[in-house]
Parts: sequence; structure tokens; C-alpha cells
Amino acid sequence: MSIDSSLIGRSACDVVDLLRTQQVSPRDLLDTLAAQIERVEPQVNALPTLCFERAYEHADALMRKPVAERGVLCGLPVPIKDLTDVAGVRTTRGSLVYNERVPETSDAGVTLLEARGGVVYAKSNTPEFGSGGHTYNSVFGITRNPWDLSRSAGGSSGGAAAALASGTAWVAQGSDLAGSLRTPSAFCGTVGMRPTPGRVSYAPAADPYGTLGIHGPMARNVTDTALLLDAMCGDVAGSPLSLAEPATSFLSHARSPRRPARVAFSAGLGIATPEPEILAICRSTMDRLTEHGVGVDDSDLDLSGATEAFHTLRGIAYATSYEEILAQHRDVLNPNVVWNIEFGLQQDNRAMRSALRTRAELFYRLDALLQRYDVLICPASIVLPFPVEMRDVREAAGRHFDTYIDWLAITYALTLTGMPVIAIPCGMSASGLPVGIQIVGRPRGEAALLSAARAIEEIIGTWATGKSQVS
Repeated sequence: MSIDSSLIGRSACDVVDLLRTQQVSPRDLLDTLAAQIERVEPQVNALPTLCFERAYEHADALMRKPVAERGVLCGLPVPIKDLTDVAGVRTTRGSLVYNERVPETSDAGVTLLEARGGVVYAKSNTPEFGSGGHTYNSVFGITRNPWDLSRSAGGSSGGAAAALASGTAWVAQGSDLAGSLRTPSAFCGTVGMRPTPGRVSYAPAADPYGTLGIHGPMARNVTDTALLLDAMCGDVAGSPLSLAEPATSFLSHARSPRRPARVAFSAGLGIATPEPEILAICRSTMDRLTEHGVGVDDSDLDLSGATEAFHTLRGIAYATSYEEILAQHRDVLNPNVVWNIEFGLQQDNRAMRSALRTRAELFYRLDALLQRYDVLICPASIVLPFPVEMRDVREAAGRHFDTYIDWLAITYALTLTGMPVIAIPCGMSASGLPVGIQIVGRPRGEAALLSAARAIEEIIGTWATGKSQVS
């Protein structure tokens, strides 16, 4: 066994460089992670399912190959969200319905990731079926925020973000529908990217043509996020919308930061009102960009029509995926999941037509804005991480929310547009909790977005592991 705790604080790109020069092996990394997990997991509960035996076998198989043939990750360990199948590994989707489920085959996205040199060693925690912005379920319990263990890590990729912040992962796979990559990143001081639908493929799916729920990368900084995106992107069998792998790597673009000339800033996209402290930190971030020569204009962008349209389309997606589950297992489902499915089953043609028209209008509205600006920036969450005893947020900045997901409007409004979005940390609250911004790029514009995000990150800094309560 070879444990080197100094590796925990290194960037993923640095660790991959060490793998390529064979200064460390994939086994060394797994040994180091196992020790870190033993130390911090009892407090955080980010990675409730471990599969180290499988990981060591995969690592050994990689090490039998020449270094040049070990893929873009070259043996870097990667946790997989518990919504996504990994062959031979318990995959519960956070639900008692699947409490003992062990799939025989992996999701196509996992297979691709492993072919690119990723070594799967754990499953990250998620709310049941990914339904919500707080990671808890009846199978594994609550995931806690490493910055303050009494606070939520966000959701639904909360386990992934908490693992990054507590040093039990260098990168992490996640997914995003209402903001599930972006909200946990805001809560945990990490980076989460929602790519263009089809950029990161997965299969099979209940609706392979769906564009609301997507998979994407998480890491501790923009460059590491680009590295994982390179490993996750590309055409896969069984995914009809998948986009081809780009000729130039996303990592290359992130390593060539290009400072945006003009930025549009929106406090709430016309649909949300952040808490005053969050807005003050985000505006201070815009001031820092201005000081470094970036032109920042306040935007009057209004995406307020997104709420009804998103509820309709999200509800239909839940009904498509889980109608039979509701019929057979209603008694063990989270009430929020029951509501999601039933709401979808109630939608009629009129609601569907209206939602599709609204979605098109919102896309064109944002697209027109991004013809004039390099990127759009807005807060990544309207609230700070809340106490873990709360199941959701029902009031913020003096506004009451009708449903358990409407506090996520600032993220789900952007989901509807299909634009690539990256969430990065931008500061800390007076109580020592992370605050993040979303940076929105043009359609299929991940390369330029990563370059701009890296330039912004250079100006405002990062919040690396080593400063939280448990890392």
C-alpha cells in the first residue's frame, strides 16, 4: 500500500501528469483515496458505495498497457453518481425501490469514461431519482457540506461536490436537470459544468431524445473540469443526440484563457431574487472583472416564463421514466417524487404546446443577448447552504415558493435554453460558506466558455480543498 496525502490537494491535471510520467500509479491514487475516505466519509457521507476491488482490477489492467494507450485520464480515479449504472456495483438511484440492485452492464457513458482511462472506485450520493437540490435519501441518508457539516451540500450531485471539497475525489461525474451540477458547486466551492445536450452522452435512457437531463463534469477548478469533459464527451452507441468529439481538446481551450471583452450580468434572470449577501458578493465579483478591463453591463434579461414551462416538461420527463414505479411502489417513494410523477401524468396537450413555445422564446431571447456579449453571468444559487434538517427551501429574499424546486429557478431557467453553463466559486459568505456564479456560453460553445471561465477564475481565484472542516 502506498499512501501519499500530499496528492489530495493537487489538481487533477497535475495528478494525470504524474501518472503519465509514472511518478505515481493508479494503485497509489486508490490507496491514497481509500485512506482519505476512511478519515472523512463518516462525517460527510458523500461516497456511500465503494468498489475498490473492481477499481484495483481496472487499474492493474491499465498498467499493463503502454502509458500512451491509457487514455486522457491515464488511470485517474472517478466517482460515478448513484443514478448511473456501473456494472457489478450496487446502484440504488437513492431509492428503496432499487436498494439491492446490481446492474450487469454499465451505462454507455461510464464505459466511454473507463475507456478514456477513468477508474471507477465509488458511487456518489444523490436524492431519490435526483429529485431536488438537497442530497438525502432513505437508503444512505444525508450528505453534509464539508465547509460546515450542519449544512446541505446541495443536490442532486451533492455527493460528487462534497467528495471534491473533502478531498475524496479529484474529479467527479454528475448530472444536471434543474441545476444538479451547478447548485452543489455553489454550495461546496467547486466547479460544475452543464454542457450542451448531447455533448456528454449516456445510454440507455427512458427518453433518448430528452434534452433537460444531461451528464457533465465536476472538479475543483476550470482546467480540471475541462480535462474530465474531454474524457466524457463523444459519440456513443444508443444515444441519438450525441455530438462528435471535437478536434481540439477542451483542456487546450481552458489552458488558453481568453478574457471576455463584454459580459452581461443579471442578478436573477428576471425569475429569481438572491439573498442580499449573495448578490453583494456577485456584484463585488463583477467589480473585480471591471478592474481588470472586462466590460460588464447589467442585463434586463427576463426568463420569468420558464417556471410553468419547466414544470410541465420536467413533469412529463418524470412520468415517462417512473410511471410504472409509482404504480408499483408508491408506499416507499419520497413524497416529492410522487408529486413529480403525478404532476407529469396530469399534463395535457395544451400545457405541452405552451411549454414548447415558451422554451423556444427563451432560447431566442438568450441567444440574442449572447450575440452582443461574450458570456452571461448570474448567481449560481439564491441562498447559502441551508441546515441539513431542511428538506428544501420554501422562502428566500422575502419570496415564498409554491413547490420544493422553485428556489432553483435561477438554474432551471438556463436548463430550458440548452446553453452550456459552468458554475464556479466567486467568494465566501461572512459565515464561511461558498458562493458561486454561473457563466453562460453560446450554443455548443463549450470551448469558448471554458476559455472565458478560466480567465475569470484567474482574476477571482479558487477555493481549493484543504480549507473546509474535514479536508
